[in-house]
Amino acid sequence: MRLLGTLARFLAAATRYSIALAAALMLAAILYQVFTRYMLGAASYWSEEFAVLMFSWSVLAGLALGVHEGFHVRLSLLTDAMPLGGRIAAERVLDFATAALGVFLAWSGWRFLDITSGSVSAAMGYPIEILNALAPIAGALMAVFGLERALRPGGALPADEAEIS
Repeated sequence: MRLLGTLARFLAAATRYSIALAAALMLAAILYQVFTRYMLGAASYWSEEFAVLMFSWSVLAGLALGVHEGFHVRLSLLTDAMPLGGRIAAERVLDFATAALGVFLAWSGWRFLDITSGSVSAAMGYPIEILNALAPIAGALMAVFGLERALRPGGALPADEAEIS
């Protein structure tokens, strides 16, 4: 369990930095697009497609990071009404289900990647596998993060919530 926790923390930090980098690159590409379109009168052919690629990673990696950090959107009306032991058990079940969803995303993303292999992007001409590989990577991260949360000692409840009950 310690190894999984260490791996999850390392992957979460790497994911967090990659999201920040992707967001900065996306913003730079959009600003470049606006500059070339309105100041130079000729829009860049690659910047919009690059921005979409960076946005795609930001969203999918953010989804996985949300699993690790627990900041995803959810309704907790039923779990909040449970006693502490029930809440921990419910959180474990939800985290295992999230890990299973991550495995499914990785598997189905891998199948889609296989189907679309050999294609190239329209504007930049990069292998479309780069874009389509983002889903299986995000799914694998979700699976690791969900599994780590489910196997944490004491459950994945924040310490302050566990103290209140």
